[in-house]
Amino acid sequence: MTATPAAPLKIDFVSDVSCPWCAIGLAALEQATQRLAGEVAVELHFQPFELNPQMGPAGQDIAEHLHEKYGATPEQSQKNREAIAARGAALGFTFAMDKRGRIYNTFDAHRLLHWAGETAGPAVQKALKQALFKAYFTDGQNPGDHALLERLAGEAGLDAAQARAILAGDAYTAEVRERERFYQQHGIHSVPSVIVNGRHLIQGGQPPEVFEQALRQIATNSEAAGA
Repeated sequence: MTATPAAPLKIDFVSDVSCPWCAIGLAALEQATQRLAGEVAVELHFQPFELNPQMGPAGQDIAEHLHEKYGATPEQSQKNREAIAARGAALGFTFAMDKRGRIYNTFDAHRLLHWAGETAGPAVQKALKQALFKAYFTDGQNPGDHALLERLAGEAGLDAAQARAILAGDAYTAEVRERERFYQQHGIHSVPSVIVNGRHLIQGGQPPEVFEQALRQIATNSEAAGA
């Protein structure tokens, strides 16, 4: 008698496209799921979180922003940038710190990500998320720029003309706001926050080994509970 395949683990990856530790966390999670291929299946969904919801369209100088928000000195900021770049490089993700000089508003990017998840599915949503991370952290582009967002949507497999229409109006604004409130009301105040099956929380840009161990344990426990 053939065993019934275990249901995939549902992973909600709560993050912002301007969060470097979110890019690190996603790269690490991807490595973990690759190691678990054939053993643990996952279904990955991206959920919105804005680190700077009040940020204006022109953005803000990153050094000025970090000093205002965290009190970081230039020396501290430089050390943090070096640590982030090293972690990214170890995971195959490039942080081009010399190209990233400003912090931008990311709400419209989250609207497109929500649209992608609703209409095109997890694979296309992930492709768009990864493209947004690369555009900002590797290429130094503005993730709030509508022309860029339209192009990235098209390259991810979405309809670029529809993306343009969404960006020109307020489509998915209410849905994204509702999702943001939901996670904040459930105690999510820092990202990345990785929520597995709506119950298990893994926070921060953890190494692949941490994600691998946690996902394997959750899958094992889920199978035992359903046995």
